[in-house]
Amino acid sequence: MFKVGITHDFYVEAKGRFEAALEQKLAPVEGIVYEEMPAHPVAQREVIDRYDAIFALAVKFPRESLQGLNRLALIARWGVGYDMIAVDALTEADVALAITPNAVRRPVAEAILTLIFALSKNLFIQDRIVRRGAWRSDLPSLGSTLEGKVLGSIGCGNIGAEMFRLSASLGFGRFIAYDPYANPETAMALGVELVTLDEVMRISDFVAVNTLLNAQTRHMIGAEQLRMMKSTAYFINTARGPIVDQAALTQALQENWIAGAGLDVFEREPIEKDDPLLQLDNVILAPHGLAWTLEIARDNGLEACDNILAVARGLVPASVVNREVLDRPGFRAKLARYC
Repeated sequence: MFKVGITHDFYVEAKGRFEAALEQKLAPVEGIVYEEMPAHPVAQREVIDRYDAIFALAVKFPRESLQGLNRLALIARWGVGYDMIAVDALTEADVALAITPNAVRRPVAEAILTLIFALSKNLFIQDRIVRRGAWRSDLPSLGSTLEGKVLGSIGCGNIGAEMFRLSASLGFGRFIAYDPYANPETAMALGVELVTLDEVMRISDFVAVNTLLNAQTRHMIGAEQLRMMKSTAYFINTARGPIVDQAALTQALQENWIAGAGLDVFEREPIEKDDPLLQLDNVILAPHGLAWTLEIARDNGLEACDNILAVARGLVPASVVNREVLDRPGFRAKLARYC
């Protein structure tokens, strides 16, 4: 029997949004069963090793939870972020981590463009003016068009590349990106110039964060980088909050170092009720849900289930993060159980 554990947070944060994929993909397959796991924000070793695979949302998997595992072969992440998972320890435990890049690519890229348009047109300020009975003469500033502007990205991988693809017809004057791991040929095909991080910050009219969170990227954007930006430029983060020093960004917005920001992620989530960002008019805030569309919910579930089904058939799933695990004898032995 191939047993799948569903992390409890699905039933709180994504109730009604994930069940259809399980019913469509896993339920009809003989020999596969799935169940809700006990409610723990941090994975418990003795619990997770009851399963062959775990369908995971945002539960934390620290190193201490991953030691001494025998049965578990896969964590199938519903989404692409994995900063809550100790990937090296997962590899040492002969467990693969698979994510869902195809499902998130378009929705997150569209979320970035939504913020670009909303910021450049002063959309939320215009809405508030009308609601309080005022009119366009009370607008504090005029919006701007995208034609000729520079779109910059910190990261040019799965989502960053899609953002540039979708932006190709919008009239931007230049695409630039900082990504030491980017494929130069892929960037060239997208019309993206690969430059330094400082150049992205200095030159761009819109800076979008499209990188993962790890030890190297945590607080990679701080006061020094934000002070490089044009006073007319906008900063957008739909990736992970801790990539940015939020206190520095708040100061940048309070003191008008930059024109504004669009944030779907924060250093601490949910955002604190007394956070000074909530008092500012030059920032648009979303609850880490701007890309939570009907399509991303459907496709995240389907792609994660496909990763589970691959392992249940003794195959390597798509989009494995810790590729080095694939050559480990312990992982190969786990796959052999299911052949």
